[in-house]
Amino acid sequence: MREEKYDISGMHCAACSASVERVTRKLPGVERSEVNLTTGIMTIRYDDSQLGPEQIIAKVEKAGFGAVPHPEKREKAAAVPKDDEAAALKRKKIELITAAVFSAVLLYVSMGQMLPFGLPALPLPDLFSMHTHPVNFAILQLLLTIPVLYCGRNFFISGFKALAHGNPNMDSLVAIGSACSFAYSVVMTFLISDDPHAYVHNLYYESAAVVLTLVSLGKFLESRNMQKTKGAITALMRLAPDTAILAESGREVPTDSLKTGDLVLVKPGQRVPADGVVTSGESSVNEAMLTGESLPVEKSPGSEVIGGSVNQNGVLYVKVTRTGEDTTLARIIRFVEDAQGKKAPISKTADKVAGVFVPVVMAIALLAAVAWAIAGQPFAFVLKVFTSVLVIACPCALGLATPTAIMVGTGLGARHGILIRSGEILEITHSVDTVVLDKTGTVTKGEPAVTAVLPCQCDETTLLKTAGAMESVSAHPLAQAITGYVKEKAITDISQPADFENLSGRGLKAVLDGKTALAGNRRLMEEQGVDVSPLLEQAEQLSAQGQTPMFFAMDGALLGLISVADPVKDTSADAIRAMKRQGIRTVLLTGDNRAAAEHIGALVGVDEVIAQVLPEEKAGVIQQLQEQGRKVMMVGDGINDAPALTQAEVGCAIGSGSDIAIESADIVLMRDDLQDVSRALRLSALTLRDIKQNLFWAFCYNTIGIPIAAGALYLFGGPLLSPMFAGAAMSLSSVCVVGNALRLGRAKL
Repeated sequence: MREEKYDISGMHCAACSASVERVTRKLPGVERSEVNLTTGIMTIRYDDSQLGPEQIIAKVEKAGFGAVPHPEKREKAAAVPKDDEAAALKRKKIELITAAVFSAVLLYVSMGQMLPFGLPALPLPDLFSMHTHPVNFAILQLLLTIPVLYCGRNFFISGFKALAHGNPNMDSLVAIGSACSFAYSVVMTFLISDDPHAYVHNLYYESAAVVLTLVSLGKFLESRNMQKTKGAITALMRLAPDTAILAESGREVPTDSLKTGDLVLVKPGQRVPADGVVTSGESSVNEAMLTGESLPVEKSPGSEVIGGSVNQNGVLYVKVTRTGEDTTLARIIRFVEDAQGKKAPISKTADKVAGVFVPVVMAIALLAAVAWAIAGQPFAFVLKVFTSVLVIACPCALGLATPTAIMVGTGLGARHGILIRSGEILEITHSVDTVVLDKTGTVTKGEPAVTAVLPCQCDETTLLKTAGAMESVSAHPLAQAITGYVKEKAITDISQPADFENLSGRGLKAVLDGKTALAGNRRLMEEQGVDVSPLLEQAEQLSAQGQTPMFFAMDGALLGLISVADPVKDTSADAIRAMKRQGIRTVLLTGDNRAAAEHIGALVGVDEVIAQVLPEEKAGVIQQLQEQGRKVMMVGDGINDAPALTQAEVGCAIGSGSDIAIESADIVLMRDDLQDVSRALRLSALTLRDIKQNLFWAFCYNTIGIPIAAGALYLFGGPLLSPMFAGAAMSLSSVCVVGNALRLGRAKL
């Protein structure tokens, strides 16, 4: 099976996207075809032994739309949106202003002498008076309407083209309604000289023109707002700098030409051109746009930097480790694009309705018109009903309800360093009631650190000097934790050990300043005759908490112990409290011994601890929780977490984790902060609420609006809806849906 993406052009509403889906799903070998109206992208999965791209494109074109393969390279995708969309929006604005000016004058001419409530008629030259010169009155309106029709020509081109291909859309409704009003008015204009009094009151030029103007206004506002919903992707694409400076030659080269291993110079204020490792220099780097981390991150030799982040104050020399599609920035963009292109399950109902919506509306308009004609109403009345029903119906509101909310939701998540793989995951996350947390690297920091220093028969500085000297010759992670701690304490004047001996499974033995020094566990001390009883109780307590106590002695005398452990992250306890406030049950899942796991679990306040689980058994634990009716999110960072991440309803990887964990996850947290789990849960809840609000108002609007336009109120003595008000209401519904989605973008997580 092969999955491809195509950019679809010519779509104007949900009925259009539904038509493209319908025709492509009928092709042989197609397993899935989804069209996102907001992004204009079709994702199609098919058997390439039965079908090829040429046939797909031909089928889409036969339905009246355009299709071209979607550019996968970030640089190609980044080059297109800004200029083309800005130019199109500027053209729409000019045409809208022109249409509005002519429509305003037309309204003045046509309605100014027929004001209600006894208001005096607006002044108009006698040459164009409806009473003394009715033909001139009609021709002036005709001339004022033509520029408006030209400005709204796309409605007629798209609408009638879609109708000819058997795929009527929203533009078809507007085009038919406006064209009927205009054609009827032209006929009345030619007949005015026969009976001026009868025909001069049957001109509906203003309906044709004002409807187009109001719908154009709605489309313009919708397009402008839609640009904002795409802001996350556009902003991310522009983070990558166009050029980079090669450190060896000082030449400025295109970023695209960089290769792994190249050494680049990053000056203050410049963006890092690609992922890499700092080889020299110190600076603070702003990674906010990529990770959501508000404070700059200090970088020094050995630190990793992300392409697109901003170097703030120092000069950095960076060795490139990833380029092109492999960079963190490219992966983030791909994540967000995929999420915005995939539909949430809740959108399927709206899509099904939108697929049959336009034909049903056209049938309702025709039936309503026929019914009123049979009831004896004049043709002008029947035309008004027919046009109003066509114009007020709005499949756009239905089609935009879900994708706009998903686009804004995923964009909001990306700004906070929360990457969500699909709209479906965004919806499912809301239903999670249990979060399972891996311990090492997720709840804890994932690297050993000194947690206790207990001197005996000496001061702390002497103990640390001895420990720093002894451990400086070892590459063991525990030794590195101790030497790192000694450096942090700014302890200098450390001697170099001689006659160093590594005693496997026990510790180290060396000569230090002419004395025999020991560093190791209780077994080593007992073998060498060192009495550890003064600190034995503390050592056992630390061991029970999962820590590793290391004793130090000099010439047979105990100097003290230093305990090393994988400490809990500063934010873990707060994160778990936040999850509990959201009604989430938390479970700590680890392969460590039960005592250590229980201690960590008590520190952070989880509801349940499951310990001594082998890596291959973690997925089985998730499955057991699911069999109990739980909706599970698994949070992990290691290779051994990948099966469990896949098994859970929602797999969530900490951004500092392994590539395999990240690829297996549905959500990636760019920051190494567990608090982002509760933020992801809140983001899902907010987005789903927004989608439901949008769908409710879209359905509610059409359910109420169409009967009113068909004359339901008139039946009971109420007013008959004017096509102008129908056009305004239709435009307002789409703008409200997109506006509500944009409101989500300002939410606090």
